[in-house]
Amino acid sequence: MNEDDDLGALCAGAGRALAEAERPVLERHGLSMWQYVVLSALAPGAAPSQLVLAQQIRYDKTRLIGLLDTLEAAGLVAREPDPTDRRARVVRLTAEGARRHAAVRAAIREVEEGKLAGLPAETRRLLRSGLAHLANTD
Repeated sequence: MNEDDDLGALCAGAGRALAEAERPVLERHGLSMWQYVVLSALAPGAAPSQLVLAQQIRYDKTRLIGLLDTLEAAGLVAREPDPTDRRARVVRLTAEGARRHAAVRAAIREVEEGKLAGLPAETRRLLRSGLAHLANTD
């Protein structure tokens, strides 16, 4: 791959390379990539419902239940009835979930820094900014 390739191909290649580099970090912490995605989505605060969480992470809502069951059994998330809508379940990180997420995030940042080591700081900032823009634009 080179910088003249289509953006989709470049992002896909970069995503595969990063996922492969991060896999051992996640395994050391007992998490799958999707479990880490859930913890990351909940780190800023609780999701008002499982449906909202599924939409936020772009994950199939029916498959999310099993993922949350596993995280809840591990003591990393809690699901509680929404006091305003008993049909909905509020999902939040537990203290252990927040601790585990912070540890994994720090280790992943180290991996990322290694991958980006040859780039100047401003280029790294622009890369993150550009990727965030792409990820959040429909």
